[in-house]
Parts: sequence; structure tokens; C-alpha cells
Amino acid sequence: MRKQTIKGLAVGLVAVFALAACGSSSSSSDTVAADTTPAAPTGLACEVTDTGGVDDKGFNQIAHEGLLQAEASLGVTTEVLESATDADYAPNLQSFIDKGCNVIVTVGFLLADATKAAAEANPTVQFAIVDSNTSAANVQGLTFATDQPSFLAGYMAAATTKTGIVGTFGGINIPPVSIFMQGFAKGVEYYNAQKGTSVKVLGWDIAKQDGTFAGNFNSLDDGRNIAKSQSDEGADIIFPVAGPVGLGSAAFAMESAGKVKIIGVDVDMSVSNATQAEVYVASVLKKIDAAVLAAVGSALKGEGGGTDYLGTLENGGVGVAITSTITPELQAELDAVTAGIIDGSIVSK
Repeated sequence: MRKQTIKGLAVGLVAVFALAACGSSSSSSDTVAADTTPAAPTGLACEVTDTGGVDDKGFNQIAHEGLLQAEASLGVTTEVLESATDADYAPNLQSFIDKGCNVIVTVGFLLADATKAAAEANPTVQFAIVDSNTSAANVQGLTFATDQPSFLAGYMAAATTKTGIVGTFGGINIPPVSIFMQGFAKGVEYYNAQKGTSVKVLGWDIAKQDGTFAGNFNSLDDGRNIAKSQSDEGADIIFPVAGPVGLGSAAFAMESAGKVKIIGVDVDMSVSNATQAEVYVASVLKKIDAAVLAAVGSALKGEGGGTDYLGTLENGGVGVAITSTITPELQAELDAVTAGIIDGSIVSK
């Protein structure tokens, strides 16, 4: 299997996408791109995951990798607490506050309320949160424009489907999930408009801004069942935006004898889920690890709080790893679409 990548124009349009972003209009890419030279003194950097846990092969795992990178490069001590349910969010945060953590990174939009409450009650502690905007003066939001790489994935899916039907579904209907699905469907729509085709998207309605959701981020059975349902309707490429639920879809694809292929989310799933690598044609990348690393560095210097980082295609905070063979012609089209998204001539959401 030949792996390709398309990078943003900032690095040159080549065979892999390194892209990002789903944040607020006030976001600034400069904040997370700040110098990560170790601050003095170093301290304790802590992380609270959502219910996916650090071994979810995606969202939480890559955030934890960013924390470990901070440990290696910034000299901080690190600790992590995994949340079994949403009831664990506040107690886990309080545990780290009591322990004296210098910076606490929370992973996921679902921790936004608990993070805001903890930050406002403890103004001397620095916080960063993945997938939510700034909620207090001592919180840095780490957000990603994932509609951009998802648009590219949708375009590629529309160009390579054999049945003329592709699918997507989410874990829970929250903005950091639905933005992927919207971008994917818009990419298919754009392909249809350019080529005069009628590739159909299952699982998302652009006009209604709603679609198919598992209702959780944990059940592999739900992922398998939704993928089977979409396959039964003719979809041969499916884009699950559902954390570990998507692993169930990959398992179904493994059993389909090549009938169904999967687009991974957050990380290169052909690497993180290597035992099922053959089912992935691409993965939409959200470079959470780099954002977490930089946020920890900024927090140790007393910086970053009250600002938002937005990862985009242009600054390399998001991307697409293509793990299937595509034609040079399609590659050139994807390069052109990337340029259009960056210069604003193509709207990805």
C-alpha cells in the first residue's frame, strides 16, 4: 500500500494534507505556535481525558502523546486521569487542582463546563481545553477547522467511490463532531458540482445540519451496526466521526472482503489501528499533540490563557493522510481544492 500526503501551501502542495481547525473567529494561530523552549521553573502538567480514554487510538490518545512530548522536551512531570463517565470530569479536575498541577489540559468539548467552573474557581492555575473556545482568563482554547480537511476527504471519496454512495456518522451531535460531517458532505457536493455527478451522502443533511449519530463514543457494536446499515444502502466509503465507535466500523469493513472502506479521524488510523490498516483509504488529521505541547509550554510561562488557537490547512494544524493509491489527476485536483480553501475561494462549511 502506498501512502501519500498533501500539505498546505505554507509547506508546498505535495502528496499529503497536513491540515486543521474548528474554532472561533477570534482564534489566533500564533498562540499555539509559540516557542516551546522550557520555562523556568518547570512544573507539573496534568491531563483529564473524556470517556474515550488514552488508548482510544484517536482523539484522547493523540492528546496524551502531546503531553508526553511536553514531558520529553520541556522537562515537566506529567500525570493523566481518565474519565469513565461525564460524572468524573469535575472530581478529576479537583484532584489535579489539589495536587498542585501548574497546567491542566482537558480533552474534549464535553469537558467545557467543568473546565470553566474549575478555572474560574482557581484563577492561579493555567488550563487548556481541546475542542472548545476560551471560557476564562486562565484557559486557552485549542480548536481546529476540521471542515477543511474533511472537505478534501469528501471530494476524494466522491472521486473514488464505485457505487456512487458514501456515508458518514458521528458519535454525539456536538459541534466538534458535526463540523467534520458537514465538511465531508460539502466536499462531495463540490465534486458533484464540478463534475456533473450525483454521488450521494448517507448520514448527513447539509441543509438540515443533522444526521446519523451513535449517541456515544464507546460502543464498537454501534459503529459496526451503523456501518452495516450504510453499506446495505450502497455506501462503499464510510467516514465515522465517533472515536472508538469508529473502530467497530473498521471491524465491519474488515469482514466485508473489500466491499467497504473507511476514512479515519483525528490521527492516521492506518498507523494507530495497524491491525486493520487495509480498510483505511485516508484519515482526516487533527494535530492535537502539537497543540497540547505548545499550550503546555505557553502555560508554564504564564501565557496562553484567555486566547484561542485555531488549526487550519494553512498553518498545518489539520490535514489528510491518503493511504490509498490515487491518480495524478485527482492529486492535482486535491491540490487545487486545498489552495481554494486556503485563499477563501472555496467554502468548506
